[in-house]
Parts: sequence; C-alpha cells; structure tokens
Amino acid sequence: MIMKPETTFRGTGRRKTSTARVRLFPGSGKFTVNNRELATHLKVERFVKMATAPLTVTNLASSYDIVVDVSGGGNVGQAGAISLGIARALQKMNPELRSPMKKAGLLTRDGREKERKKSGQPGARKRFQFSKR
Repeated sequence: MIMKPETTFRGTGRRKTSTARVRLFPGSGKFTVNNRELATHLKVERFVKMATAPLTVTNLASSYDIVVDVSGGGNVGQAGAISLGIARALQKMNPELRSPMKKAGLLTRDGREKERKKSGQPGARKRFQFSKR
C-alpha cells in the first residue's frame, strides 16, 4: 500500500473559553476565520499580529493557506487560541520549526481562566465593606 504524503495539517488551540480548530495546507497565504478574512474577524491590529505570530516567527506567512473555525470567548481569547492552533499545526508539518516557536513562547498554552465569584461577595476577590459598629 502506497501512502501519499499528508498535505493538510491540523492543530487545536485553546485560550480562556475560546477554542480554535486550525487547518493548514499549501497555498498562497489566504487566511480565513469562520468563513471571513482574518482582518474582518479580529478588527484590532494587535489581535491580528497575536494570531499570526507563529507565521511571522517561521517566515511562512505567504506559502500556506489557513482555515480556522473558532468559537467561544472574546477577541483576546480567540486570537490566543488561533495562535496556539497555528503553532501546533506548523509543528506537525515540520518538527524543526519547534525550537524557534518554543523560544518565542508560542507552543505554551496560557492556562489563565476567569476566577469564579464566591457567595457572600460582590466578585471573585472583592468583599463588601466591613462595618465594626
């Protein structure tokens, strides 16, 4: 049985409550998020740079097409999830890209989540004002 080389690489990224499923395949550099362009989905330039950081570090922005399905959370969480998903897909494609992405901190999942509100308090840490008398 002859195995053909895999041309589509997948990666999953998570951040806060966002989850991004990334598909990476050879192409011209087209970047689609939820059937829209990246710039129209993430409107702030800082979030676009955060999401495309793995491509910038590896200099592969114009040689691969990326299709992302992202759900949950807000702009920051989605940008971080997209970034991690792309980094994991690139690592599957070429294991030699691991060290530059690892040095840039792109392969580490940011595990910080929102702390839950406790009963008898107005928020997670804030307390109601204490009255001695």
